[in-house]
Amino acid sequence: MTSHKTPQTMKPVTAAKKLGVYLEATPAQFRAGVVSRDELNALQADPPEWLRDLRRNGPHPRPVIAAKLGISIGGLARGGITDPLTTEQVEALKAESPEWLRRERATQAEVRKEAARLKARERS
Repeated sequence: MTSHKTPQTMKPVTAAKKLGVYLEATPAQFRAGVVSRDELNALQADPPEWLRDLRRNGPHPRPVIAAKLGISIGGLARGGITDPLTTEQVEALKAESPEWLRRERATQAEVRKEAARLKARERS
């Protein structure tokens, strides 16, 4: 008696999160079906042109924007950034360096410093 394994699949929204791309900017074919684990691995190992372009130029989802700006996702919301941004828009925000962005970066630096302090304390 042999068992047949069914391939593990995920919804396109989950696959887009794992790939770090904004779902609505992906091709219709990607959004329409399910993505198997093997397909996801293939996309990560050898990304097609559309995926390379999305990663390079955006629009980017909030977690990617937050990482590019060096702040938290909550910091994005406090700064009024709720929509996806392109790489060009993220770079313009960095160059402009508004007060809220400087404040959020300082907050994030404090959070990291405190996390490092607590981790060092645990080791002792």
